[in-house]
Amino acid sequence: MIDKQRSTFFQRLNRNIGIVINAVEVSILVLCVASLAVLLITNVFARTFFQSIYFAEEISVFLVMLTSFTGVSYGVRKARHIRMGAFLDAMPVRMEKVFIIIICLVSAFVMGVMAWFSLEYLLNAMSRSHVTPALRAPQWTFYIIVPIGFGLACIQYIRTVIKNLTEKDVWQSPDQQSEYEDEEIGGVQL
Repeated sequence: MIDKQRSTFFQRLNRNIGIVINAVEVSILVLCVASLAVLLITNVFARTFFQSIYFAEEISVFLVMLTSFTGVSYGVRKARHIRMGAFLDAMPVRMEKVFIIIICLVSAFVMGVMAWFSLEYLLNAMSRSHVTPALRAPQWTFYIIVPIGFGLACIQYIRTVIKNLTEKDVWQSPDQQSEYEDEEIGGVQL
């Protein structure tokens, strides 16, 4: 009985964490891509008819970095990262689950280490007080997303481990159950 209650608690906790992280990730990704499109299109018109927007390149770099490192966590959550699908699909279900748990634990550790070292890099950049050329903003503001992105990816891998430990089925990610996927490209089933 205790194991079932604990399992239910971890399932609810995992689901609630996923809802919050999903909302943050999707909001950041949509806002960044839309902002980047508007900024670059506006800059093309400004450069053609008037004068180029002097800070467009700096903002574009920041938005691309924000999109990239938020996308790392999003890719893990949607199981769109590099994986050995054919190798895992050929295994018995129990062995596949064990391998996915091991892979996720190692990946979570690597993402945690990357988050730690990128945080140290961020703190070092903060201590140097460098500013960007155009906006004169602190340079470290461009790097703040790096440890956050790696940290969120670490959380997603840990969520996958929890999902596999508390569910009967095999899960490649917190949102993607392990199963053969038929890809559809251009309306054609592959």
